[in-house]
Parts: sequence; C-alpha cells; structure tokens
Amino acid sequence: MYAAPNNYIPQSASVRRQLAVWSIIVLGSVLVSTAIIAAPLALSSGHLVWALPIYHAFSLVCHQIPERSFFIAGHPFAVCARCFGLYAGFTLATIAYPLVCSLKKTDAPPRKWLFIAAAPLVIDYALGAFGIWNNTHSSRFITGALLGAVAVFYTMPGLLDLGLRLTGRKPQAIEPVAVFPDVLPAGSRVAPSDYSAPHRRI
Repeated sequence: MYAAPNNYIPQSASVRRQLAVWSIIVLGSVLVSTAIIAAPLALSSGHLVWALPIYHAFSLVCHQIPERSFFIAGHPFAVCARCFGLYAGFTLATIAYPLVCSLKKTDAPPRKWLFIAAAPLVIDYALGAFGIWNNTHSSRFITGALLGAVAVFYTMPGLLDLGLRLTGRKPQAIEPVAVFPDVLPAGSRVAPSDYSAPHRRI
C-alpha cells in the first residue's frame, strides 16, 4: 500500500515545524529565566502585583532560602542558586542546541551521560548536607547549570518528535489500481477508466 502524494509531509515543511517547536521552547525557557531575575527587580521598584505572583509560582518548586540565593537590588532571586543554575543552563543549551545537534534528530544520547552530569550536583549537595564541605553559591550554580544544560539533549529530541506528531499528518493508504481487471478475483474494486470521463484526461 502506498500513501497518496498529498499525505506526505514535504521536507521543507518538516524543517519549518521543527524550527517552530525549537523557537517555542527557547521562548519559554528565556521567559522563565528572565522571570527569576525580574521578580526581585519588580519588588525593589514597588511593583508587588508582578513580583509576588512570580515568587509564589516558583515557591512550588524551590525552597527559596535567602541564604542560598543570589541577590539583586537588595532582594533574592525567585529561586535558589542551584535552581537558577538549572534554569540558566537549560536556557543557554536550548539556544545553542541547533549548533550542536540537528533538529531532525529525535533520539537521545545514552543515559549514562545524564547520570554523569548529575553526579557533581549530588556530590555537592551531599557534602553540604553531611557537613563535610560547605558548598557555595558558585558550586551550587555551576553544578546545577551543568545538569540543566545536559538535560536539554534528552528533552529536546522528545519535544521535537512530539511537535511533529501533533502537527503532522499521518499517511493514509490507498487501494491499488488494477490495469487488467479480468485477472482480479471476484469482488475486487477497479478504478474507472478515463475514457468514461473525458474531462479527467490529461
């Protein structure tokens, strides 16, 4: 069975959809990272209507302990240093993704690289939790940024593939056209001849 020509997605259309999906992810990542810094700036300017909802939204995913957060304009970021590293690393890697990997690629790297990228963050957290070593804002940010950047290469292929599945058309099979209807079994369908419809002739 073959698909009708109008059911195939042209290569140019596929590339445009992949670029659109990538652009949406970049825009979302930039907006989230910007909101983290915008919250303390809005708070210092007295714009509580903007600042408080941002702080509240990020409080659902971060402890927001001031002692573990970067400060700007006298107020802490909307997330801690480690979480900010995750968001910042993810955003920068998302922007640079087309320079490193093709947007046509929909398979992720081996999972071992994700565990390797997460190891520094786990070690940094564990050493601080057990009092072996006092981690710093820099160590939290760097280890978080490393994991966030590597995570892009595991999430982006899946999101690109999902975007193509949601916007693309599935090929539909058509029935074969018989040239010699007398050799077909009984009940088989035969396409009408163009001689019976002169207006369809080429």
